[in-house]
Amino acid sequence: MTASPPMTALLIGGDRVERTSGGRYEHVFAGTGQPNATVPLAGAAEIDLAVTSAREAQREWAALPAERRRDLLIDLADAVAEDVAELTRLNVHDYGVPISMAGNSVYAERYLRYYAGYADKAQGSSTPCPGGPYDVNLIEREPYGVVGVITPWNGPLVPVGLNVAPALAAGNAVVLKPAELTPFAPLRFGELCLRAGLPVGLVNVVPSGPDGGDALVRHPGVGKIHFTGGGGTARAILKAAADNLTPVATELGGKSADIVFADADLDFAAQLAAMQGPVTQSGQSCSCSSRILVQDSVYDAFMERFIAAISAVAIGDPFDPGVLFGPVVSATAVDRILGVIDRAVSERMGELVLGGHRIGGELAEGYYIEPTVFSDVDNRSPLATVETFGPVVSVMRFRDEDEAIAIANDTAYGLNAFLQTRDLGRAHRVARRLESGSVWVNQFSDLAPASPYGGYKQSGSGRAGGIEGLHEFLQVKNIRIAIR
Repeated sequence: MTASPPMTALLIGGDRVERTSGGRYEHVFAGTGQPNATVPLAGAAEIDLAVTSAREAQREWAALPAERRRDLLIDLADAVAEDVAELTRLNVHDYGVPISMAGNSVYAERYLRYYAGYADKAQGSSTPCPGGPYDVNLIEREPYGVVGVITPWNGPLVPVGLNVAPALAAGNAVVLKPAELTPFAPLRFGELCLRAGLPVGLVNVVPSGPDGGDALVRHPGVGKIHFTGGGGTARAILKAAADNLTPVATELGGKSADIVFADADLDFAAQLAAMQGPVTQSGQSCSCSSRILVQDSVYDAFMERFIAAISAVAIGDPFDPGVLFGPVVSATAVDRILGVIDRAVSERMGELVLGGHRIGGELAEGYYIEPTVFSDVDNRSPLATVETFGPVVSVMRFRDEDEAIAIANDTAYGLNAFLQTRDLGRAHRVARRLESGSVWVNQFSDLAPASPYGGYKQSGSGRAGGIEGLHEFLQVKNIRIAIR
């Protein structure tokens, strides 16, 4: 294993803050179960300092010429690109994701470059109004001021790209609150903001637990909150934000269906289902396709390929470039996921055909669970309705398009859906009937800056990417001018 990172600290107004009111957190490396570093956590006092610093920096940021803000964001993208090796290494330390899949800092770079292009573009409009032929009706978009961005532990640099980049391009300052589980890469990003020449305090990074998050959401100096994470936490945030009527955008979990029709390329469909399901990030992803729907006539042929694809994946040390499947994030996650598996077996929610146990041997001290597959799962069972957030997938059968769509939509979630077919007409028909914010046809989920990403139903209400993602961080003002 690569050596642990040094002890780290909060970044507030350009200062490294190690003595905090939120206590300390002993970070454990998921690959070994051994302590990694002791991390100071932000409490209410540090959150207040961060918001105050951000408000001052935001005024400086908004006063800069638009082309200067654009150039600084491009400089920041360059700094992220130059630091990609270190950011990738820190991602592995953060949550045990294999280094072969840990380069999600690329999202930060791509989105920074994309949204830098919006910084100097007109965002307002003018329309006719009934006041008279010479009256002026302006619709302008202005920043909220300070935006609180609360990121999840699984891939904390992804929301940096999806949310921090457009927030800055829109003219806001940011208080970035990573989870205590994953402080290292976000703190490094904060340092890169200073290195790139952004105003001191424009991006403050304050790792914290629930108390720090609550203080951020309730702070009267915060203009908007963007939260990525689970539904339970989202409900708590919405309740806390209600005190100040602070607007909240959310990107939440999923229980995504991957529909495999009989005419699909079964070899590719099996590889996609393996990687998009239990393998990538050990299933710890909101985009995980944890419900795999297969047409009856090819069910057995698909299952043979699917099990073979999973079984061929290298499992081991996250710092080994040949490894694709690593640990889950914590000992708590191990217990929770094994509990889901045990209950599914005991209550006969489906047939366990692969995995189902903690991995021993050389990996016994780490938080490793075998990729786990249940077949012929009841779509109404908890195994198919509750987000597991681990390497556990359900496979079920369907007869025709209508049944596939009915099963896929029979969930409280609606973040992603996957569709495997060679029939272009079917692709269009089914995609339009699926209740999902994103539909991926014959391809893996691959976030792109120009494409809005977000969910339906209990998968959230916000959008990241495209002009829609920029508008999340701008509020509308109407100006009417009478010409006399």
